[in-house]
Amino acid sequence: MQLDDRKRRILWAVIDDYVSTAAPVGSRTVSGKYISGISSATIRNEMSDLEELGYLIQPHVSAGRVPNARAYRLYVDALRERLSGEPEAEEAERIRNAFISRLRGLNDLAAEAAEALSDMTQYASAVLAPRHEALRIKSLQLVPVSRASALVVVVTDGGVFRDSVISVSDMLDADGLYAISRMLTERLRGKTLREAQQMLSVFARYAPADQQVLGGIADLAGQLARESEGESLKVAGAHRMLQHPEYADVEKARQVLAALNERSCLMELLRQDSDRSYGVHIGPECGVESLNDLSVVTCYYDVGSGHRGTLGIVGPLRMPYLKVLSTLKVAGQTLSDMLKASNNN
Repeated sequence: MQLDDRKRRILWAVIDDYVSTAAPVGSRTVSGKYISGISSATIRNEMSDLEELGYLIQPHVSAGRVPNARAYRLYVDALRERLSGEPEAEEAERIRNAFISRLRGLNDLAAEAAEALSDMTQYASAVLAPRHEALRIKSLQLVPVSRASALVVVVTDGGVFRDSVISVSDMLDADGLYAISRMLTERLRGKTLREAQQMLSVFARYAPADQQVLGGIADLAGQLARESEGESLKVAGAHRMLQHPEYADVEKARQVLAALNERSCLMELLRQDSDRSYGVHIGPECGVESLNDLSVVTCYYDVGSGHRGTLGIVGPLRMPYLKVLSTLKVAGQTLSDMLKASNNN
């Protein structure tokens, strides 16, 4: 039995309606809302064929039908050309403004972006920063906070930065801190965080006058290096999944929340998509049983200096894939532009 044009049109209608309503779709709905000129009985027969072909399932004998993962894959593949394209300029600007308005700063941009994406889509989101051990120091700045303390700001070549207050000698004024900042930037530029930690520890032993400040920076570099072993994954909006009717059942809700807590599975999916313009993993395609009832849509963003991270939306199989990916693409480009601007400063 072939999937001819009429069957395909009916399948698309079932998917579109189910995405909108989350209710099983009957033949009368298809004939009344989507396809005119074909009787309800004919559509019903075609839907039976689609069930036999493995694209639709019938939850109950008297109910309409719902698409399965195989149907969504066929649907997404048919959208491939539109998924590869760019959103309309007006829509892109709307998404960009909405995304930027939800970001509060660059200090933890991955976490901010994850929250923003979840807020915009009402699904769970995941943002994977690149392997931080590959990032190299671009600059180090010391800013006086009080008589015996300073704010140390570490900026990497990926635009990722971190600040922390450290104790300094009360003999060091703003000019002294600036001089140390320049010296350390010259010595540490291009070094990894781990290399910087080792060098700073040596500097502290041979520079007693600056031992306190150098030791404090070495401790911060060590902390950052430990935090940076591997990728940094931020997940947000898991609770929003419970708003969707698929997870009204307590057991299904428990399963989806448990799946979102399996960070290693999500990390692997996002990592493998860091070199792809986009990825769509539908149910069993995720490769992990706990994600069989979820889809993961991804898009990369540029961190700078050849480094890339990945944005992801996690939702039910019943997702408006084109809309979700449009949001991801604009958010990814916006994030890339922001990081590029911070690198140039």
